[in-house]
Amino acid sequence: MFDFSKHINEGAAILVQVELPNVSSNVKIFMKRIDLVHPIISGNKWFKMKYNIAEMMEQGKETLLTFGGAFSNHIHAAAEAGKTFGFKTIGLIRGEEHLPLNETLQSARDSGMVLHYIDRTTFRERDSEDFLKSVKDELGDVYILPLGGTNNIALKGCTEIVKQITIDYDYICSASGSGGTFAGIVAGLNGNKKGIAFPALKGGEFLEEVISDLVLNYSGREFKNWSLNTDYHFGGFAKLTKELVEFTKNFEKLNGFELDYIYTNKMMFGIAKLIKSGYFKSGETIVAIHSGGLQGNLGMKERINKLRL
Repeated sequence: MFDFSKHINEGAAILVQVELPNVSSNVKIFMKRIDLVHPIISGNKWFKMKYNIAEMMEQGKETLLTFGGAFSNHIHAAAEAGKTFGFKTIGLIRGEEHLPLNETLQSARDSGMVLHYIDRTTFRERDSEDFLKSVKDELGDVYILPLGGTNNIALKGCTEIVKQITIDYDYICSASGSGGTFAGIVAGLNGNKKGIAFPALKGGEFLEEVISDLVLNYSGREFKNWSLNTDYHFGGFAKLTKELVEFTKNFEKLNGFELDYIYTNKMMFGIAKLIKSGYFKSGETIVAIHSGGLQGNLGMKERINKLRL
């Protein structure tokens, strides 16, 4: 396989013990800092892409095409991966173009990604055979990576997150968007320990079926050692409240590093609430995955500041 280690440092994904604001407990909380493997191709986005990039190169394809919204961490990371590893990238973006471009899309374009905009109705058909055929007819023999980078090959990379945890623990917790990262974690756990996913979007109950199907398709097995907690979406994807913003800022003061405002901070808030409620027992150890995505905080700055007034 292509040697990615000149640019990606998986050894930098340290495990650090953290404190939670206003939580006093004998439950130990660690964070697996996979956000540190690269400044931009960071966190779960790298682990989902690594074997897809290798597969694309194995197939001899020169262009990766993928999908995302206007503030997509996945689009941001995929564009940088193309620049770093020397392949072309195309991003099919949900919605209409708005100028000037936001920080995410401008960065993607600066990294060489060609952006095409798709209306929301068509975007919902992105996985259909007819749509994918039309894309290849128009754009050539591209390697297609689904929304969020989630496919069977992505799960293989995400199983390695589990393998890199070197302490004994009781739970792994992960935020969830498309379900791919957590599905890889479940497959990596292989029936051992317990996993909890915290969907970042309202109505995330549908992810139970999505994750189950992804795990079954990847491993051929069904596991019962995981669950969803859908109580901490704060109104929906990228929604914030004053309480969540204050929690996030206090976490940063206590621990000396940032959380992202779309995924990881909601998970950590949820963990804090579950500790206070007694869900986690004294003496248990939790490993929470810091999945990166810090570039998205730039687009949230105005809303964050308003909520702190």
